[in-house]
Amino acid sequence: MVSNILSWLIWLPVAGMVAILLIPRNKEEVIKIVAAVSTGLQLWLAIMLWLNFDSASGSFQFMENVAWIPSFNISYALGVDGLSLPMIILTPLLSFLCIFVSWKIDRGVKGYFALFLLLDTGMIGVFLALDFFLFFVFWELMLLPMYFLIGMWGGPQREYAAIKFFLYTLVGSVLMLIAILALYFTCGNTFSIPELIEAAPGALEGSIWWGMSAIKVIWILLFVGFAIKIPVFPFHTWLPLAHVEAPTAVSVILAGVLLKMGIYGILRINYPMLPDAVFWFAGALAVLGLINVIWGAMCALAQTDLKKLVAYSSINHMGFAMLGMAAVIAASGLHGENYIAAQAGITGAVFQMFNHGTISAMLFILVGVIYDRAHHRDIDGFGGLARQMPVYAGVTMVAFMAGLGLPGLSGFISEFMCFMGAFPVFRVIVIISTLGIVLNAAYFLSAYKRIFFGELNEKYSGLSEIDGRELFTLIPLAVITLILGVYPGPFLNMIKETMSVLIDQVVLIGNFAVIP
Repeated sequence: MVSNILSWLIWLPVAGMVAILLIPRNKEEVIKIVAAVSTGLQLWLAIMLWLNFDSASGSFQFMENVAWIPSFNISYALGVDGLSLPMIILTPLLSFLCIFVSWKIDRGVKGYFALFLLLDTGMIGVFLALDFFLFFVFWELMLLPMYFLIGMWGGPQREYAAIKFFLYTLVGSVLMLIAILALYFTCGNTFSIPELIEAAPGALEGSIWWGMSAIKVIWILLFVGFAIKIPVFPFHTWLPLAHVEAPTAVSVILAGVLLKMGIYGILRINYPMLPDAVFWFAGALAVLGLINVIWGAMCALAQTDLKKLVAYSSINHMGFAMLGMAAVIAASGLHGENYIAAQAGITGAVFQMFNHGTISAMLFILVGVIYDRAHHRDIDGFGGLARQMPVYAGVTMVAFMAGLGLPGLSGFISEFMCFMGAFPVFRVIVIISTLGIVLNAAYFLSAYKRIFFGELNEKYSGLSEIDGRELFTLIPLAVITLILGVYPGPFLNMIKETMSVLIDQVVLIGNFAVIP
């Protein structure tokens, strides 16, 4: 086992970035190879971490802790548990595949791949940080490369899309920073996430700020900061434009990893630190999840741009995860202590994070494949492509079926678990949200019919079939989607104990009655 493996996971992409900056600008092939090797080694380390991870423990593992700014109790503290491990696997996997998705980038190659590797470091750092200051540093680190990747290598409205993404995320970051400072000064001048989990419930109990419980105030500040990233309605308007204008690989990362940071932040920070507020906010979270499910699906159904359709489907699928998160209160005495439902819901939410990461990555890569050939994404502008590109049509069918939640593919399992968990507590909301499944089928099947069936549009009679490099980026994701749809047991066992610890932190410490 590699010593300090978590630090290696974080800083390998930075080493690759530095190497790229030292390579002459005209050595484009070498630059791409260095980026591929950096992310490939990172993926290998993530697999090693997974193989050595103790699934029977719900505690943090492989911890590293070095004093960074001792005068303010700021540490370089890292750790991994069942909540973060799925994203530690997914992030290097998608980063590695996205290097090959980006292989045809021919403008500003050196800057593109250097920024992409910096983005990789920011993302994986968020999932590994156990110091709230360090967490915030990595959270902010992602902003700069994502802004330039969209703004310099995106579509016609790339500058507007980049600025809108930056401003939305920056507003959320400011609110998060206020909450971090409030927790620091209220809970013993510490940024340690494990210490704050222990101290915050007692330190904040009974405190009133501006006529409202301090617990509520901090919860709202953190929630809005994370909700913008998910994105939760009505903070979602930045997402479709950012996706449409971003290069394909950046769209993959945006949907596959960045959206999950909002869910991760709520589960890592809000739930264990502010368990009282979980009971207070669970109903609102379920309602917001329902709105995401229905609104996202209806917006997707109305789209004629294939990339916009996939973007709105992400809003829809994050709604299912929010429903599963709200189910945690089923384990409390207030709701009959249905621990099985709580376990199913919150485990399903984490499973949905991973599954949507792989499925949305496939979908955006496939959109990029057809855009590279036809130079447009108008769903009604195609027709009959199954004759011209049968392999592409087959792979797209797998991705669309996974996206609509077909049994036997991974998306079905996680969505079912979210429904199963939320049903005992939010029965009416779950029943209404099942309409999202019907709408999912409607927009995916309608788009597939218009693109691949009927008479072949003569304009596209010369389109080339999907090539080996593109299949290399898609087949691993399709295999994962199929395996987890048929045999999800190993994945669920990996996260089960950590989810049990999280449920206990909410239910045993939290008390609905104490919030003014």
